[in-house]
Amino acid sequence: MEISNESPAKKPKRLTSIVWNHFERVKNVDICYAVCVHCKKKLSGSSNSGTTHLRNHLIRCLKRSNYDVSQLLAAKRKKKEGALVVPNVGYEEGQRKEEIITPINFKFEQEQKRDETMNLGAISLGSAKFDQERSRLDLARMIMLHGYPLDMVEHVGFKIFVKNLQPMFEIMSNGAIEQDCMAIYGKEKEKVYKTLHGLHGRISLAVDMWASPENAVYLCLTANYVDEEWKLQKKILNFVTLDISHNDDILSETIIKCVMDWDVDRMLFSMTFDDFFTNDDVVFKIKDWLSQNKPLLKNGQLFDARCAAHVLKSIALDSVEALHDVTHKVRESIRYVKSSQATQGKFNEISQQLGINNHKCLFTDCTTQWNSTYLMLDTALEYKAVFSVLQEHDVGYTMALLEREWEWASAVTGYLKLFVEVMTVFSGNKYPTANIYFPEICDVNVQLIEWCKSPDDFVSSLALKMKSKFDNYWSKCNLALAIAAILDPRFKMKLIEYYYPQIYGSDAPDYIKEVSSSIKELFNEYSMCSSSLDQDSRPGSNLPSTSNGTRDGLRGFDKFLNETSQGQSITSDLDKYLEEPVFPRNYDFDILNWWKVHTPRYPILSMMARDVLGIPLSTLGPDLVFSLGGRVLDHHRSSLNPDIREALISGQDWLRMESEVVFVLYQKPTDLRAIQLCPYLSKTSVHGMLLLVLLFPYLTRMSCIFRPSNAGVDLVGELLLYVSEFCTD
Repeated sequence: MEISNESPAKKPKRLTSIVWNHFERVKNVDICYAVCVHCKKKLSGSSNSGTTHLRNHLIRCLKRSNYDVSQLLAAKRKKKEGALVVPNVGYEEGQRKEEIITPINFKFEQEQKRDETMNLGAISLGSAKFDQERSRLDLARMIMLHGYPLDMVEHVGFKIFVKNLQPMFEIMSNGAIEQDCMAIYGKEKEKVYKTLHGLHGRISLAVDMWASPENAVYLCLTANYVDEEWKLQKKILNFVTLDISHNDDILSETIIKCVMDWDVDRMLFSMTFDDFFTNDDVVFKIKDWLSQNKPLLKNGQLFDARCAAHVLKSIALDSVEALHDVTHKVRESIRYVKSSQATQGKFNEISQQLGINNHKCLFTDCTTQWNSTYLMLDTALEYKAVFSVLQEHDVGYTMALLEREWEWASAVTGYLKLFVEVMTVFSGNKYPTANIYFPEICDVNVQLIEWCKSPDDFVSSLALKMKSKFDNYWSKCNLALAIAAILDPRFKMKLIEYYYPQIYGSDAPDYIKEVSSSIKELFNEYSMCSSSLDQDSRPGSNLPSTSNGTRDGLRGFDKFLNETSQGQSITSDLDKYLEEPVFPRNYDFDILNWWKVHTPRYPILSMMARDVLGIPLSTLGPDLVFSLGGRVLDHHRSSLNPDIREALISGQDWLRMESEVVFVLYQKPTDLRAIQLCPYLSKTSVHGMLLLVLLFPYLTRMSCIFRPSNAGVDLVGELLLYVSEFCTD
């Protein structure tokens, strides 16, 4: 029988039982009912009736059968025993009273039935059950992925937030989270190992040195390779803590041990070292050890690569240091102009009188960013004449530059401009392929040659110093740079023939011939199956064999035919590539995609291109190319023990590469915003719930479309219902 004209009963006291989250208390005349929000069945709701019969109904309720009520009751009993005690949610300074946190009863009106399930890909949220183990691992994964401190789980604010979000979640200790992170690291490491050993190409390692505020030293090894989909990838393999008193022997042994642990010594194509490795002994010992197991390609000529960004950054800093006194005068001159409104007004008036209508504003540089110093000097040079006139009319201005100093500033600013432009190219791409470096490095080389011819002693001496440092880099890396450029179909040998006469003058033909011979020698090595994996183990390249194990007398002939046929195809392969016209140059060119498409046409040459283009000829990111400092580990990570530190840093790098579910939010018809949520999002995932709850205010104001598979499904109502159900449950 339906009850008409029902009105919510006035509660004389708060309904503290969690069971009331699933019932609505209504009053009809003098009788109180508890109406199940799932099946609408009416039970006694009198305060004298207790809640046992309500719990029993929830267990039997078909509409609520997907919810594990035994967990709910167990959690309630645990609360009564005082399992969790945290400070009051109010956070007032004077409040010291401790109380048990009650989950917020959050409800949202929705036309859809509450028992309907929502499908997110393969996840059925309506049937999801709370999983302590899954949520705990999600929390550890979140901490690792975003670099949060491990002890965040002990912060009272985090405990309050999580307990209000999911009361059944048992917050783990710092040590337990550390163990979970190590477990995740172990599983992810197995995936990376399988990925590396499943490659058809070789890998190149980048070796970088890190420091910490406590003056500790760390060694970071990063694998760079082109995968089977012709995408450039990089993964941190090791982050090793070094003893502060380490020497070259220990450093080389550490690198060798890391390579052996990953079992990639026979897969190495090259190693790129930063400016810390000024002593070649470390590199020599590593090359000697590797050559004992398997000869290096081109006798190791391509193995030793150096970071181009490190070299140019070092040269740029030499320029800044050489101009230190002049830069100081420029900096103080700008400060004087901006010291008062009167001086600034006088400066602007002189600018107008001289017809200098420059929109650039004077500013002082950030002394930790050398590109900032370049911009300051470049702007000040625009007002050179104004500073000269100001000196004549303002006796307080005592830091004026001499004409000779302005000339020095102009020359060094020209140097820095080139370095800034080149470094921007290097750092503008997250994963730059090796072909982009040759034209930029050649431009620097040509300019250094011209600067050395300057009649000014200051300019020429500075240029000679920079040229000496650059030549050391060029002698080690010019061959790798040139071969990578040749494998760019827009350049081929033409780019070598264009730059080498500018660099070598009359000796250019000899150097061009040397590069041409080198690429053919490397090509011949690939023709003899000296690629990343032995030809016999590469899928699709095995020789025919009998399945019943009987003798095959012609197996030797099959091998002979396979080798001789490949040798013939390789020669024509390279000649065909070099003889064909260059590909039109455009800004949207994707060289890896080009080689992917042309692999059937150049089967062996594409194998070589995969390895060469994957060399990390520069390892500095955009946050470091203009910084005066190097890589510094934060205090939180440096305070951890070496094993967990390596697990967190390596694991964070690996987790970032995981595939993600994309939510496309329409703020405007022409404005698409993609919010990426982790693929392990589930109703019981703490990480997933944090994201959804934070998104809740925006979802109420946006039209939301979910499209991994069900394109066009309006998600705003379902997500809101999802969040409200979770908070209620």
